[in-house]
Parts: sequence; structure tokens; C-alpha cells
Amino acid sequence: QVQLVESGGGLVQAGGSLRLSCVASGRTFSRYAMGWFRQAPGKEREFVAAIRSSGETTYYADSVKGRFTISRDNVKNTVYLQMNSLKPEDTAIYYCAATSVRYGSSWSFSRTVAYDYWGQGTQVTVSS
Repeated sequence: QVQLVESGGGLVQAGGSLRLSCVASGRTFSRYAMGWFRQAPGKEREFVAAIRSSGETTYYADSVKGRFTISRDNVKNTVYLQMNSLKPEDTAIYYCAATSVRYGSSWSFSRTVAYDYWGQGTQVTVSS
């Protein structure tokens, strides 16, 4: 069992930055690939970024590539999402998730159904 707790959301102006954190409970954090997803009002939950268990490989949605960076610290059981050059369309609830999937393409890590554990989410609001 893995419990995930996100933090770092808030209100920011367009062009600004935020850093989200997700702390995982348990001793097996390093075995899981981690992902960030987001859900805007009235829309489906969508993939944002993922990082494999070792941290060597990352994946990004086209909409955030070059602006967002996912990273992890397996000693601190924490995954981060650095978000720069934020846009109003980035406004959403951001969720972190853990998956036991170890191999596959970027598509494998972008599917919500691939993830076993989810956090409660943190609100990010970008004003224009």
C-alpha cells in the first residue's frame, strides 16, 4: 500500500512558476514509476508527466514539454513537478500517482488505468 500526499499548489499569475511535491509513504517508493496528471473542471483527467523508478527516464505531454520538469528523490520518497511559464490553461487539480509498470513506451506511462495509487490532488490556478 502506498499513500500519496501532494502539496505546493496555489494561485499564480500567467508566466509564473510553481513547484509541486508529492510525498509517498512506505519503503517501496523506489520500485514505482510516478506520474502527474491534472483535471480541469468539466474535463477528463489528463497525463502531464511521468518518471521511471530509477529517475533516468521521463515523459511529458506535448502541452507542457519544455515548461514542466518532473524529478524524484528516492531517499525522501518524493516526486516533484516544477512548472514554469504557467498559462491559464494549466489551471486544474494536479494529482500524483504511482504505478508498478516498469517497462513500456511513453504511452504505457500516460494511461490513468496504469496507475495503482493516487493522491487527493492539489489545486493550481493560473490567472491571466
